[in-house]
Amino acid sequence: MERLDRIVRSGSISSPGWRRASVTPRITTFPCPGCQHDIDLGERGISMLFRNFTLESIVERYRQAARAAVAIMCNVCKPPVLQEATKSCMDCKASYCNECFKLHHPWGTPRAQHEYVGPTTNFRPKVLMCPEHEMEKVNMYCEVCRRPVCHLCKLGGSHANHKVTTMSSAYKILKEKLSKSIHYLISKEDQVRAQITELEVLIHQTEENGQLVERRANEHFERLFEALQERKTEMLRSIEQSRNRRLDKLRGQVEEYQGMLENSGLVGYAQEVLKETDQSCFVQTAKQLHIRIHKATESLKTFQPLANPCFDEFLVDTSKEEAMLKELTFGGVPDPPMIDLTRSRVYNETQIHWRLSEDALPTDHHVLEYRRVDAEEEGGWQATDHVYGSSAVVSNLERDGVYSFRVKSFRNALCSPYSPEVTFHTPPAAVFGFLFNDKCGFSSERLVLSKRRDSVESVAGMSFLLSAERVQTGSYICLDYIIGDTGIAQGRHFWAFRVEPHSYLVKVGVASDSKLLEWFHNPRDTSSPRYDHDSGHDSGSEDTCYDLSQPFTLITVGMGKVFIPKTSLGATATSGGGGGEHQTSRVVPMPGRIGVCLDYEAGRVSFYDADSMRMLYERQVDCSGTMYPAFGLMGSGAVHLEEMITTKRLTYM
Repeated sequence: MERLDRIVRSGSISSPGWRRASVTPRITTFPCPGCQHDIDLGERGISMLFRNFTLESIVERYRQAARAAVAIMCNVCKPPVLQEATKSCMDCKASYCNECFKLHHPWGTPRAQHEYVGPTTNFRPKVLMCPEHEMEKVNMYCEVCRRPVCHLCKLGGSHANHKVTTMSSAYKILKEKLSKSIHYLISKEDQVRAQITELEVLIHQTEENGQLVERRANEHFERLFEALQERKTEMLRSIEQSRNRRLDKLRGQVEEYQGMLENSGLVGYAQEVLKETDQSCFVQTAKQLHIRIHKATESLKTFQPLANPCFDEFLVDTSKEEAMLKELTFGGVPDPPMIDLTRSRVYNETQIHWRLSEDALPTDHHVLEYRRVDAEEEGGWQATDHVYGSSAVVSNLERDGVYSFRVKSFRNALCSPYSPEVTFHTPPAAVFGFLFNDKCGFSSERLVLSKRRDSVESVAGMSFLLSAERVQTGSYICLDYIIGDTGIAQGRHFWAFRVEPHSYLVKVGVASDSKLLEWFHNPRDTSSPRYDHDSGHDSGSEDTCYDLSQPFTLITVGMGKVFIPKTSLGATATSGGGGGEHQTSRVVPMPGRIGVCLDYEAGRVSFYDADSMRMLYERQVDCSGTMYPAFGLMGSGAVHLEEMITTKRLTYM
């Protein structure tokens, strides 16, 4: 409440009289301190909010405790004699001492009926009014919105169709719940203290482990520095030795060439020899001198320094090492990924998806591991190759097996912990691939196929049912049937699909081709129950009829439920209460995905919760011809084949 007052005083929330020309943006939402949800004030501003009288009372109690040293004085007494107030009248909005209160609230007068409390300075009325109907007090509690409402809100307001209860009943229930919760917390005091002790131990361990890791990091970097320093010293020594050798050679060559200059070295000596007049002495010396001068002359023609001034052989490319050092991250171990159950699918090939947290750093790659856990001898974990995306496909899993999967992430040399293990049950048979058939029995007026023929939707809806001139008890409305475009003539096969939760009525199962042509093309009496074995009811009891002329073997799905028919002759219910005949019908919540398994040789069809591979229902079926996946829709509804069922077929279309 104080936070609201601060927001209003600061002008962050506009009132209904907000100036349109103002350049300050209007803020109409803010987080509620109690429930943490964003509250939209709307045009009426804070007048749309309930007053929190409970919080006001708590604040007032603390204020009174803080003002205990400063007495509240009577508002009626005149100076210089002022008395401390002993009562405050909520109707008069004033505080009184005992004498003044008796004087202004005498017995037998209307003022004697005023509401009075202990001394206070808060005279705001404690009456909770409806934000939508300002003149109405709240006297009911909406169980849907979980908030107090008035009788006008229930009669024609936003809570007209909501379930409400009396305020006294809500008070009793909520107070009992709150008391139980508080009692539970108080009873768990020892547990809380034990957990606090455990947290303190963890804090101590965290400090010690952090210091230990810090010391180890210093040691690692010290070793790196030492190795670099050794290499640096060795390289500088080699450079210095090579430089001295080259300088010695070049300086010697300079001295040699200096001797070729006039008045120095060889030239000066030759000039002195030329001054010799004694022929025999001259010839004796000149021969060797001429050889030396000839060599010097030849060296001028083929001048070549004796040393290379470049030190290219000592240039070191450290770019790779620098990049490696820069890539060193110290953000700790990567966060473990989480396997996405909503996107992961297990069939002949298993596709596992995972995701990282929103604030996770990028990773280099992932590794997915899996193993079978329901075998007598559990095998070890098998790992995939490095995965650089967020999903991986695992092939060659055994049928009707339970497998566990986990994944971990890698960044540089660090590895994350494993994700929590998830378990999937592989289908009981090989996956059967097909698409919807738009030829046999397909009603284009009431059924719509997707372009890929992997989804079918009924567009009849409730409007189609209500448009009939009359609805009679016992009338029969036919289903719109559609089958798969591929048949089964041998072996065991499994397929899965998803039924939209809003679907009115959908039937799923198998159909025999030997009876389909007669069923779809022979004229039938549409008023006869034998035209369609489904009466339009959702009990599922019609599915139990085992008519030899009936091409379909189906169960009913609709309104978020699966209607399991009671066991009939030739059918065996294998889930729930066990097998046997003459079982009663039952209803189970509709799974996210439904699976069907047909064993052609055994003449048996089974229905599964495809998410857990739990069998829902099983019965015998006549497999005298080719069997097709079959679906029937009435009213609004849709069926979507699983992507893994159709992916190979759609690749070639």
